[in-house]
Amino acid sequence: MQAHAVIFKEPGCLAVDRVELTDPGVDDLVIESVWSGISSGTERLLWSGDMPAFPGMGYPLVPGYETVGKIVEASGQHSHRIGEQVYVPGSSSYKDVRGLFGGTASTLVVPESKAYRVEESWKSDSVLMALAATAHHALTNNASSLPDLVVGHGVLGRLIVRIAIALGADNIKVWDASAHRRDAQDYSVIDPSEDEGSRYSHIIDVTGDADILDQLIAHLNPSGEITLAGFYSQRVSFAFPSAFMKEARIRVAAEWKPEDMDAVLKLLGEGRLSLAGLVSHHMPTGDAQTAYEAAFGDPSCLKMVLNWRELS
Repeated sequence: MQAHAVIFKEPGCLAVDRVELTDPGVDDLVIESVWSGISSGTERLLWSGDMPAFPGMGYPLVPGYETVGKIVEASGQHSHRIGEQVYVPGSSSYKDVRGLFGGTASTLVVPESKAYRVEESWKSDSVLMALAATAHHALTNNASSLPDLVVGHGVLGRLIVRIAIALGADNIKVWDASAHRRDAQDYSVIDPSEDEGSRYSHIIDVTGDADILDQLIAHLNPSGEITLAGFYSQRVSFAFPSAFMKEARIRVAAEWKPEDMDAVLKLLGEGRLSLAGLVSHHMPTGDAQTAYEAAFGDPSCLKMVLNWRELS
């Protein structure tokens, strides 16, 4: 089989071209893609060439872990799933390019367990499932409490706040240094410079800023906790004396787990969580070069989605 895919041939060099797919096995599904989101974190590092050493890293590669599509082929034991709309967190079924994370292609071959059914009414918002699961993981995996401060008001930060509120948090404050990211209706988003005297018990940072810890520790209550939930491409460090005096706990939140996805699907199904209002831009996949440049360089772009039905 063949598919069209977005290919990073090398840092800064993109093409939409045909790729060869591996044949599906008995436990695989074939999915025709409808939408693929562009990650302004992970994919930005792949695009710039700043991604640290990572299993499977190398060029040329198919990026992306935010694809929604329809199941069009399945073996007998999974044939009941044909026609479902599903979220897919990537694919590695390519013969001639690397799949890191391999989701941005017109046709995907994936294990049945990696296709999560989503409601058609969610439309392109469903590309946000991995970010929602990542947000849930940051909030619940060995955390001492729900946060009272979230630093960074991009899509991940907004999802952390929404899920925290769904789980019972109140009085959450958010910092963002960019004025165009300080829009919110149900909670306060402020410039960090306006919050000099405040102290917090649990701070979640999603900025990816490797130099931010000293600032966060200064705003921490004694025995407070900081969760690093962004991706930090540079070495993270902090001055020990301040952390020592606060007896600070610093925690790293890694990749989401299947139970996080299940929990997010449950919150969405119960109406306690919404993904609405987070996808800001749509473009045809044939205009992928322009779409990636906007996703990484346009301050007004919160989340860019490629439309595979408009491949030209």
